Amino acid sequence: MSGVGTGRGAPHRDAEGQEPASGTGVDVDVLTARDVPLGGPRAMTVRRTLPQRARSLIGAWCFIDHYGPDDVAETGGMDVAPHPHIGLQTVSWLFSGEIEHRDSLGSHAFVRPGELNLMTGGHGISHTEVSTPGTSVLHGVQLWVALPEEHRDTGRDFRHHAPSPVRRDGAVLRVFLGSLAGDTSPVPTFTPLLGAEIVLEPHATTTLDTDPVFEHGLLVDQGSIRMAGTTLRRAELGYVGPGSDKLTLTNETDAPARAVLVGGTPFGERIVMWWNFVGRSHEDIVDARQDWEDASERFGQVEGYPGDRLPAPALPNATIAPRGNPTRPKGSTR
Repeated sequence: MSGVGTGRGAPHRDAEGQEPASGTGVDVDVLTARDVPLGGPRAMTVRRTLPQRARSLIGAWCFIDHYGPDDVAETGGMDVAPHPHIGLQTVSWLFSGEIEHRDSLGSHAFVRPGELNLMTGGHGISHTEVSTPGTSVLHGVQLWVALPEEHRDTGRDFRHHAPSPVRRDGAVLRVFLGSLAGDTSPVPTFTPLLGAEIVLEPHATTTLDTDPVFEHGLLVDQGSIRMAGTTLRRAELGYVGPGSDKLTLTNETDAPARAVLVGGTPFGERIVMWWNFVGRSHEDIVDARQDWEDASERFGQVEGYPGDRLPAPALPNATIAPRGNPTRPKGSTR
């Protein structure tokens, strides 16, 4: 997917809108999503929770779009023409539907529910995403991972992984990156990361052992989940800072609840995000945009898409400044 936007986060709260009760040991910041149209005559709308003013990154995770369930007959589904990326990895994860992926590495693959597609576009890559004709309902998440300075010009790569379900304490987990609940994804990452889908049975509670040096974010897809004493509703993202070695999740509803858990060590680098690019300076973005407009070999060619590639938008009339996360007060675990 393409495009970057910002929203506003809400303070941490419990189910009644108050601060978490003492004894939970963990503060949760609740980040709310904003609607963003992806463009085109029948624009597909996504809910974007990262980046926003309150938080730019969770570990190296720098972008989270959440979409659906969308009736493709009404929305037209997904049809994203060839577009470029630098300095990042794209992580595609579906709950329903199917997306056809093509990229300038020559990869031709399908994104299906419960299967990870991870594309690396360090120095430059381009790709397309199109929902398949057999898709009636499209529902999933698109996430980006910022590459650290020493690897941000790495070559193109594409990985696919279908994690086996892990069952414990009324929950089913699929670990697509990193390690959780005794399962480890074989997909390598450039910084320590975690990515997992979690489905909780009605009124189930599960406690997960987590790495205390990680910060975590839980995006609720369906239902209502109480995380470390704070209730998160559909499309909300709960953030927990480093310092805790356990995370307790409770489904507060009479139906299954589903969420995506992301995490990683604090990134520690300031980044510049604009359109589909992650750099370190305004000049990085200017150069990448010009290379795309010039049809530079930097991004290669995507074969098999029946249409024109996306033109780059105009640059803003100001220098694009690097962004990091807000500085936490000394001694805070948030």
